[in-house]
Amino acid sequence: MPRKKKAHPKIFVLDTSVILYDHASVTNFEENDIAIPISVLEELDHFKKGNDTLNFNAREFTRFMDGVSDKETLHEWVSLGKKGTGKIKVIMEEKSKPDACELFGANKADHRILNVAIGLSNKYSDRKVILVSKDINLRIKAKSLDLTAADYETGKIRDVSELYSGKLLVENATTDAVDTLYQAGTCESKDFPFVHPPEVNQYFIIKNTSSSALAYFNPDSKLIERVEKRNAYGIKPRNAEQVFALHALLNPAVKLVTLQGVAGTGKTLLALAAAVEQRTEFHQIFLARPIVPLSNKDIGFLPGDIKSKINPYMEPLYDNLKFIRNQFREGDKEYKRINEMLENDKLVITPLAYIRGRSLSNIFFIVDEAQNLTPHEVKTIISRAGENTKIVFTGDIYQIDTPYLDTQSNGLSYLIDRIHGHPLAAHVKLEKGERSELANLANELL
Repeated sequence: MPRKKKAHPKIFVLDTSVILYDHASVTNFEENDIAIPISVLEELDHFKKGNDTLNFNAREFTRFMDGVSDKETLHEWVSLGKKGTGKIKVIMEEKSKPDACELFGANKADHRILNVAIGLSNKYSDRKVILVSKDINLRIKAKSLDLTAADYETGKIRDVSELYSGKLLVENATTDAVDTLYQAGTCESKDFPFVHPPEVNQYFIIKNTSSSALAYFNPDSKLIERVEKRNAYGIKPRNAEQVFALHALLNPAVKLVTLQGVAGTGKTLLALAAAVEQRTEFHQIFLARPIVPLSNKDIGFLPGDIKSKINPYMEPLYDNLKFIRNQFREGDKEYKRINEMLENDKLVITPLAYIRGRSLSNIFFIVDEAQNLTPHEVKTIISRAGENTKIVFTGDIYQIDTPYLDTQSNGLSYLIDRIHGHPLAAHVKLEKGERSELANLANELL
């Protein structure tokens, strides 16, 4: 029987957006070859200065390319130097037939990148050429030219509808099991009708015809443990999910908490209230969020000094802090304490870029709007955690403001998908809006 002929490696043409999303992306295409259009390098050059992750990725990729080429040139195919990977080449020729610049009426980088993919398809007719981009519009343009185009899939979860929620409704529990849970505070998991074994730090709404209870699976005792309703610095949970969220936020054994939910469900408010409640357990509280400029304009376009520029982005965080403070009267020590914490830098509200690279030891660190981060950014933040640090990520995976992220590829979705089931981590999906009836109406109908 004749041996099956080995297929030629594919050629993947990478767009700038892929490299800015993941500087190590070129090593994730197995034994296939990578083509980098010269326009991509030119675009990366514009990103090399700055402290954001985009700038870091641009610099790291440039260093990587310099290391790969070593004494060779990138005019020819060069080995990526890692076992199980293919070769890489910088493509200088950005003219092709048909010419995307002529077809779309503009000599822009995206169209020159399309020309590279067309040219390679013509030159290597025996090999499959695929344009990889995080830019949906560029992928559509490529497909209109009969080119194969794909999203960069590394770090992308498959099905958002099946994303771990952190909680489970358990019905038809026996009266004896619920009574035991109330009287003893714990119960064995076999006493409840679980379809699947409970995950560590998973929360449960346990019901039967006459009673109900809130509980979670304790990873240390391996028992179902009752969750009692707790307040945090004047903030009272208004539904079961908020009770679960505060339990995770106040649990010293849990070092990483993710809270996901639409606007008005109380994610940031609960996280901040829990942080202030535990202020004596940490040296500092950091509340940070990524700056995603409106209309994709850099904050340099805004008038005023740097404080004036970033204040509009930080204002929602101050609103939550004011809401917590206003649970008390101006003369109360709790009211004054929050002002003192801000003045003494015990409580710091800042753009996320300002704390990157710092060592996060003895800190309660809240990252708001985490859906606007890449998986690599989330990993970088967590990897900075030192002793006695707790990190909380909050966000709504359906409200993404960054052009090259979506519900499946953003850092919050990735983290929820990967981290659940670990004793150090807990996740709660908040579903019921508690801001106002009007806010709920907007979330449900608009």
